[in-house]
Amino acid sequence: MPPLHLLIKPASGNCNMRCNYCFYADITENREVASYGIMNLSTLENIVKKTLSAASMECTFAFQGGEPTLAGLDFYKKLIEFEQKYNTKNLTIHHAIQTNGYVIDREWAQFLAEHRFLVGLSLDGIKDTHDLYRMDNAQKGTFSKTMHAAQLFDTYGVEYNILTVVAKQLAKNIRKVYAFYKRNHFIYQQYIPCLDPIGEQRGGHDYSLTPKLYGEFLMNLFDLWYRDMMQGEKVSIRYFDNLISMLWGYPPESCSMWGQCSRQNVVESDGEVYPCDFYVLDEYKLGNLNNSDFAQINDCREGIGFINQSLSIATECSECQWYPLCRGGCRRDRDYIENGALALNFFCESYKMFFNYAYDRLKEIALKYSK
Repeated sequence: MPPLHLLIKPASGNCNMRCNYCFYADITENREVASYGIMNLSTLENIVKKTLSAASMECTFAFQGGEPTLAGLDFYKKLIEFEQKYNTKNLTIHHAIQTNGYVIDREWAQFLAEHRFLVGLSLDGIKDTHDLYRMDNAQKGTFSKTMHAAQLFDTYGVEYNILTVVAKQLAKNIRKVYAFYKRNHFIYQQYIPCLDPIGEQRGGHDYSLTPKLYGEFLMNLFDLWYRDMMQGEKVSIRYFDNLISMLWGYPPESCSMWGQCSRQNVVESDGEVYPCDFYVLDEYKLGNLNNSDFAQINDCREGIGFINQSLSIATECSECQWYPLCRGGCRRDRDYIENGALALNFFCESYKMFFNYAYDRLKEIALKYSK
């Protein structure tokens, strides 16, 4: 078996914040069991043991939520112990964690640095845009908590990037946000378009993005990034980085840019495996690592046809001049059926706006930084 990447939800959908737009809170409301609680150590041990036995060369244990720090620091110390116990093939092990930063203290920061966790820190720009939707259980803004976590990461040498959800108000204020990120030396940035709840017609919430607004956001952000890149001030924005890599002839590393779903292993806290973070729903269960192995899980994966379904591309999409770079986008943005095929991406207009606006300068950047 090739290298394995697991996205583990050790606290299920539990969280110490109440973000208005949380896609995983929406997912938990659409399944029979909303929360599977905190992962027990027996399940963690089974996951580590079976992953290290099945993988070749390397593997990644990534943690997300909900809020994965709710499992407690001792949980992650046991992770390291289990890895040391079962890594008999001397695989290279990578660690990653996505956190809201709410409980991060010196002990957490020291641990994450020591064990080289790549941390994604959720921050939605400046205080006004962050606190608008990212509130704690008392409905208070969490901007200061997140910034404190960033300061601790800097102090202890934690490798981290900023993950920003692009909701309506942030999209309108990206110039202020980008300037703020630069002042704070947040040069590794990832922007994710905000999702409306499953099954709803999009655009009905105060945080909702329209295709036009998202297209304008991408163009404005690109202008800022292009200016810095041409001046030799490198800023890593994951989406733009992937586009440049594709122009160099390499495949994208972001699964949403492949044009089809890839083989993923998203593990809920009870050990159950699902094919994608956006589809941790009852009908997509693949098997439980407490009593199944990866061969059985992959057999089930083939049986439900999740990846094959994603191969369906609308004719308008496949004939578009921008398809080689866009590739239809993430399945979650085109997941309703039209004539037996997945629909056009909700943000199709956004991407056409962006590529028509930025393509020549993307090629210019690709040439400037070609290897």
